[in-house]
Amino acid sequence: MKSETPDGGDVFDIDRIRQIVELMEQHELNEVDLQQGDDRIKLTRGGTAPAMIPAPVAAAPVAAAPAAPAAAPAAASGGDAPADTAGTITINSPMVGTFYSKANPESPPFVQVGDVVGEDTVVCIVEAMKVFNEIPAECRGKIVEVLVGDQQAVDFGKPLFRVQVDG
Repeated sequence: MKSETPDGGDVFDIDRIRQIVELMEQHELNEVDLQQGDDRIKLTRGGTAPAMIPAPVAAAPVAAAPAAPAAAPAAASGGDAPADTAGTITINSPMVGTFYSKANPESPPFVQVGDVVGEDTVVCIVEAMKVFNEIPAECRGKIVEVLVGDQQAVDFGKPLFRVQVDG
């Protein structure tokens, strides 16, 4: 493993951190401590490592999709709330952490109600163990509801956004 960045870039870049996490998994390392100038980051694998795997996010919309047809009969019977969720899925948190709707306090939110997203659109950041994880939509559609407040603690599987899916 090289400790330098070939292009002289920031060692704390999110893509580089992801590469380090992958290397930690491949080599079964439990802890990595990095320092660049005055900045320092310590990555630790432990009991929460399985929650950092993004696969459950893809599974959650599939699980939520069958619920939409079940909501349709309730809408026909006059219930307002189920009508709002018919044909929608949720984007769920793939890990325990802190939800951030924007990259920094001066930036605009990643997405807002009414925005159209694609599978690779970053919708938020979830900070877990001092690592800022960009969360992709992993679906195509329009954001119809933001279900979490900025800087709110979130659990694994907690719905973050409601999306009206394309198709």
